[in-house]
Amino acid sequence: MSSPPPGYTAASLLQANEMPAGDSDNLGTARGPSVHDLSECLFFSPSDGRIWLDGQRMVLMHNSSLGSLRRELIERLGLERARGLLTRAGYSSGVRDAQLVRERWPDADPEAIFYAGTQLHSLEGVVQVETVHFEFDPRKGTYDGEFLWHHSSEDDEHIAAYGIGTEPACWMQLGYAMGYVTTLLGRMTVFREVECRSMGHTTCRVIGRTVELWGDVEEDLRYLNAEDFVSHSSLPLVSATPLPDSGSNELPPLGERQMIGVSSSFIAACHMLRRVATTRATVLFTGESGVGKELFARMLHEIGSRKAKPFVAINCAAIPDTLIESELFGVERGAFTGATISRPGRFERANGGTLFLDEIGTLSPSSQGKLLRVLQEGVVERVGGIKEIAVDVRVVAATNVELRDAVARGEFREDLFFRLNVFPIPLPPLRERRDDIPLLLSHFLRHYNQLHERSITGFTLKAMRALLNYHFPGNVRELQNLVERGVIAAEDNSPIDLPHLFRDEETTRNLLFTISSEGELASDGNEVSALEQFQRFAPAGKEGPSLDRLEARLVREAVEQAGGNLSAAARLLGLTRSRLAYRMKKLDEQI
Repeated sequence: MSSPPPGYTAASLLQANEMPAGDSDNLGTARGPSVHDLSECLFFSPSDGRIWLDGQRMVLMHNSSLGSLRRELIERLGLERARGLLTRAGYSSGVRDAQLVRERWPDADPEAIFYAGTQLHSLEGVVQVETVHFEFDPRKGTYDGEFLWHHSSEDDEHIAAYGIGTEPACWMQLGYAMGYVTTLLGRMTVFREVECRSMGHTTCRVIGRTVELWGDVEEDLRYLNAEDFVSHSSLPLVSATPLPDSGSNELPPLGERQMIGVSSSFIAACHMLRRVATTRATVLFTGESGVGKELFARMLHEIGSRKAKPFVAINCAAIPDTLIESELFGVERGAFTGATISRPGRFERANGGTLFLDEIGTLSPSSQGKLLRVLQEGVVERVGGIKEIAVDVRVVAATNVELRDAVARGEFREDLFFRLNVFPIPLPPLRERRDDIPLLLSHFLRHYNQLHERSITGFTLKAMRALLNYHFPGNVRELQNLVERGVIAAEDNSPIDLPHLFRDEETTRNLLFTISSEGELASDGNEVSALEQFQRFAPAGKEGPSLDRLEARLVREAVEQAGGNLSAAARLLGLTRSRLAYRMKKLDEQI
């Protein structure tokens, strides 16, 4: 394997890899991040054992160690599963680097932002990227590029382990490219390695295009799927409106209820779902409203042994306390005023299949006791009835409240909690799976383009930055609604911009505050004056806002957050340690 010549320092290596004057790096210097700009985001802190790329922790390790891990994954999991795992890891890395560049240089030209990804890939020691050509049209939402990859770290280890073969081997690098460009463009972009050193070529040649330019990309995207029921295909997603729980076996085709994601927390939930699906165990989904608990419950039914039987759902919070028992257990004719016929409850209608009890924490104490008896005995008794009816139902429950706390407050039966909590699956909020946002955006955009017969091309860089910074209190459901609103509001053959997504002025302001290259507070939307923006961050005193007070406060809070470590505090402020020390001395003299 290649190694740097003796006497090369990190700085000299960086200089050796810079492009000649007049080449693309000059473009980056003028309108976006250069290699030097990107390298200044890399911080080493040997005293506390950490390396940072801007605000993200990095790890420096031997490529041969990664090669050993790669080889063991292939031998234990097989080539296909190992390739999928490494592709997803690369995709996640690409998403995070795209977020770094977009947030650090919000005003850079789109071309320079795309090019920065190739520079970062080289800076991180993965591969040297040579651009043959690339072009993109933000209004049409298209991307088409060709690149040469030199000195691929993956090829080095793959060839050392397996020699020359017939298939490309730069799996993580392909995933990285897909994650980086998809995040910036807001449209799913697929990269294919058409030549590879692991196939005997002198260098690797890669082509990247948006899915519309490729056509069939199912083979490419399947490596992003952690499980076979997770999808990134272009089939439409089912509406957010719940399906009628009539007890019918006719669920929509699996492809119409797609589960989208590559983040580690989402993949962990999918693996747990696969593990429990073929059993009879009761499952409890936990998580905030809008994270997709019913979608997971339906998928649990679909991939389990009861998929040919009914799936019946009920939202316990949507049924009045006086009616919930008749809804769950059924009612006999004449049991109360208005009960003119006997009617089976949800348990009977789900017999042989799955009953999904959403928001189960809202059940009354009386209903909790009767539900516990059904779970223990496997029989129900209709309201007003005297006959026990045997039922074979797999119960799947969901809650957006902490049931343990409800038990401690006496609001939920402890014995029922233990019956439901046999196999809990926590579902992460969207803010903890931001790597999935570009995929979800691309998926929802295609769906609502088809549903509303529109031709929206994608998202502006400003809109993408805002969406990736937004905290999403409504989670995936809110993201879905925002995309639908944007598809309706934007003009055909144009991208979705920020005003098409958000209508709340305060929300929009909070998303758009940035630090300009001159170190000033700035707002993309220019909704308020510079003084008003300053006052938001530095409350005025009797004589108006004070720059010295603001600087002193920022320095003090950074040092406190870093536990007195000046190097770490300097990273938080985007300064060198010497600059921070100078500012602290200056502030002490002024005080």
